[in-house]
Amino acid sequence: MTFVNVGTLGALPGRRDELIALLTRPSSALGDIGCLAYEVGIDDSQPDTVFVMELWESAEAHRASLALPEVQAQIREARPLLSGEFGGFRFDVVGSPLSP
Repeated sequence: MTFVNVGTLGALPGRRDELIALLTRPSSALGDIGCLAYEVGIDDSQPDTVFVMELWESAEAHRASLALPEVQAQIREARPLLSGEFGGFRFDVVGSPLSP
């Protein structure tokens, strides 16, 4: 079952672009473990917030990704850029008007 993780990451003032650069670095490891989409976005009305939408083959694939050395290194690198404000939600996809 396809799994979605949508969230917000609070960046320290003036550090949003650094966080975006880190989150958008190419990563073949994510695709190899089951990430179908990883989109990073902004809303200029929230200048210290980064939005992330992840689409995974399964919740298990998402959990497994968190153990990858590359992902662990990225988390360590991101910590000094984060304000500690997080939000979001997760869900299993049950259908779509785009798929038969």
